[in-house]
Amino acid sequence: MFMMEEKRNYLKMDREKIDGYINHWLKESPSNKIYIGWNEVEELVDKLCYQIKLDHSGIKYVHGLQRGGLIPAVLISHILDLKYIDTPKHYEPDECLIVDDICDSGVTLEKWKDYKTAVLHYKPHTACITPLMNAFIHEGDEWIIYPWERDDSETIQDYLK
Repeated sequence: MFMMEEKRNYLKMDREKIDGYINHWLKESPSNKIYIGWNEVEELVDKLCYQIKLDHSGIKYVHGLQRGGLIPAVLISHILDLKYIDTPKHYEPDECLIVDDICDSGVTLEKWKDYKTAVLHYKPHTACITPLMNAFIHEGDEWIIYPWERDDSETIQDYLK
């Protein structure tokens, strides 16, 4: 998955080149959904790791929000050798990164606004909060389906039902 030499080389890439790779992989479907594969997830996570190493070296702990943030947070934890924690409230907000897969409405991240936050995808036109870091800004209204979700995932958040 993340080969050491490839990871090091990728983390040295400039942001413009990384955005080009991400744009290349995004595939729209006629059902107003975008399906993201594992390769895309790896590239998005690497982009976040690049930002963390470059601009936020004081981060010591990672926490993934259930359910979508768990996998990206564990990947970040392994790549950057950061401790994964279950309860971020026991740690200093400046040292702890809260990770989610997407900031669509922003409701999930809103309660963590005192902490450093990172997401794979950020939709600025629909979100009520801006995460500190994002791997990709998505301007469209398509529903993003990650590999850990069902293909027939509804285009509505669980907590809005």
